[in-house]
Amino acid sequence: MNPTGRYPATVYLGAPDMIRLVRRKGLSACIAGVATRIEREFLRWQAFDKSARVACHSAVGVIELMPIADDRQFAFKYVNGHPNNHRHGLPTVMAFGVLADVETGAPRLLCELTLTTAIRTAAMSAVAARALARPDSRVMALIGNGAQSEFQAIAFRDLVGIRELRLFDADPAASAKLAANVVGQGLKVRTFESIAEAVRGADIVTTVTAAKTQATILTPEMIEPGMHINAVGGDCPGKTELHRGVLEAGPVFVEFEPQTRLEGDIQQMPADFPVTELWQVLAGQASGRTGASQVTVFDSVGFALEDYAALAFMGETAAELGIGERMQFVPEADDPKNLFGVLRDEAAAPARAARGAVVTA
Repeated sequence: MNPTGRYPATVYLGAPDMIRLVRRKGLSACIAGVATRIEREFLRWQAFDKSARVACHSAVGVIELMPIADDRQFAFKYVNGHPNNHRHGLPTVMAFGVLADVETGAPRLLCELTLTTAIRTAAMSAVAARALARPDSRVMALIGNGAQSEFQAIAFRDLVGIRELRLFDADPAASAKLAANVVGQGLKVRTFESIAEAVRGADIVTTVTAAKTQATILTPEMIEPGMHINAVGGDCPGKTELHRGVLEAGPVFVEFEPQTRLEGDIQQMPADFPVTELWQVLAGQASGRTGASQVTVFDSVGFALEDYAALAFMGETAAELGIGERMQFVPEADDPKNLFGVLRDEAAAPARAARGAVVTA
């Protein structure tokens, strides 16, 4: 707790808090709220100090830090990606994040971001699809039916108008899991035995696979006129989902170009391969889709501004609902310049008691 109130309290939202928040607010409302906040922040693009995330890669996965700030708040996310974590009973992706005051550096919010990242990734996909897909899109192929897939399905149902899902996963149990989880959710679901069958006739194709490899989940012969490709799974060096011919089929849109050049599907393309940052489309500074038969590609790797938006939304929603714990995250000293004093003062009482006992004896 924060006994004197002189030092800023940090609000802690753990996993149980976030589950309670989403249940009370509603998953659809949370996805829509984060999507609205993402659009708002993307329209303030120039106000942010932006950089590509810092990543430490290993043979089995990656651990990353994703920082961003405007003139008022700093945010970062810690996130991993370990495709084989299911063998250890752990999610492929785990994350937490912090919001802090730029003026003082004081941490204001410490928040779980594993569940929240799934929500914000789905929200970002829907924001991009609303800007790039055909407005009459109703059928989506979902390639990769792991932990992110249900959130993508709900986001596209609510924010884009998708009514039919065509599923494929290398693990049939994953597709069965997804189908079971969206029963009664207003979505027609069909499962297929190949990617080619699943994408045939789809308006939107979402790829959200986990394997850290240079895969070609989609090939040019699978692409039909008017499709929007929402490529989510290729998100680190050496990990792709799209054949380069798919990238050449239509305009490619990205979040933050310097990061996507390193991590996205465009890592396999020449350095001068043309892309458009999505904020420019949202702000009316660049064209998105220019015709019903055009193929569009959103090469999504996840960007810190989306996490900033999600942290802000979840922090504000938690305050509205009275969820979260106020904690003393910074040592509180009588003299801020005397940090050593907090140790001395804590030790002084037993030391004085010991000296008193000797004198009394």
